[in-house]
Amino acid sequence: MITLFKNASLYSPLSEGKKDVLVAGKTIIAIKDHIDAPAGLDVEVVECNGKRLIPGLIDAHVHITGGGGEGGPGTRMPELEVSMMVDAGVTTVIGCLGTDGITRSVESVLMKVKYLRAKGMSAWMYTGSYQVPTPSITGDFKKDIALFEEVVGVGEIAVSDHRSSVPTTEELAKLAAHARVAGMIGGKAGIVNVHMGDAKDPFRPIHNVVAGSELNYRQFVPTHCNRNDYIFEDAKEYGKKGYVDITTSSYPYYVDEEIKPSVALKQLLDSGVPIKHITFTSDACGSLPGFDPVTGKLIKIEMGLPDSILREIKEAVLDEQIPLEIALQVATSNPADILKLESKGYIAEGKDADLVLIDDDFSIIHVMANGKMVK
Repeated sequence: MITLFKNASLYSPLSEGKKDVLVAGKTIIAIKDHIDAPAGLDVEVVECNGKRLIPGLIDAHVHITGGGGEGGPGTRMPELEVSMMVDAGVTTVIGCLGTDGITRSVESVLMKVKYLRAKGMSAWMYTGSYQVPTPSITGDFKKDIALFEEVVGVGEIAVSDHRSSVPTTEELAKLAAHARVAGMIGGKAGIVNVHMGDAKDPFRPIHNVVAGSELNYRQFVPTHCNRNDYIFEDAKEYGKKGYVDITTSSYPYYVDEEIKPSVALKQLLDSGVPIKHITFTSDACGSLPGFDPVTGKLIKIEMGLPDSILREIKEAVLDEQIPLEIALQVATSNPADILKLESKGYIAEGKDADLVLIDDDFSIIHVMANGKMVK
């Protein structure tokens, strides 16, 4: 299959001006000011008319087999559907378990990754869950990372949260060190994805690990860093040393507690956090629970959706006046670089053809995943 995108305003994610983009198979093979359709071949020409062509979004924290369950069986969330990705302009997901590493399995996450790949999308996963010691496929999370191509790291490991297993500094340090070495052996990022809870001084467990070991902050990706005002204030300093992940789904449901992601991006940048240290993820198909601060009883639960990422990028551009080529990085090139997804995150020759065509209002016109038009 050969596809030619003509007259696109190209964001690679950097602004490249008006370009033509030629795709053959699953790969971008040429980007030029002008490309003629190859003679004698069946070429689908997509006339972009100056609309913006951006990389397919990477949602690097998704409960692809469903999450939740904090309020009993009736609060379990459904699995991710391919249509949810396509409608959100998301072409790549990183799956994970969360709270429920008890009745949900890492094996089911792996099979869901395989399912999404079979349907033409791109997917990887974290092994493990909130708990330490953490569940795995082989019985050893290190072997999962080293041996399974689909596994990029371990997580979502919970800290600073009443649902965590309260790992000690030594336990967290050993987990991170083992993940790093397993990543080196397997050619993976070996990242530890960390669920950040509502406790005060929430980054303290990571600070303690770094202070007492040879590990550095870039071994961790702490998520939910906009869940309340005090964790976000800490994130403004933490982000100068390591990565901070902003959860996009929860803001409409918890406006009195959450920092709006588009606003959070602006404030992080203004605080001196490098753009390459910031990511947006949706927490899609995970539960977004609210607990009574006194009794600990679940009082509210919602579900995350992947389309929240593009919505918050749009509002970062339109409301916070952040240039599109900056805002796009949080869900394209940044997660690709952090997680060592070599063929993802950029529109460049030799990269996978994951492309999204949007209009001035950020409405999605076309989505291409691995060289196939899916919308």
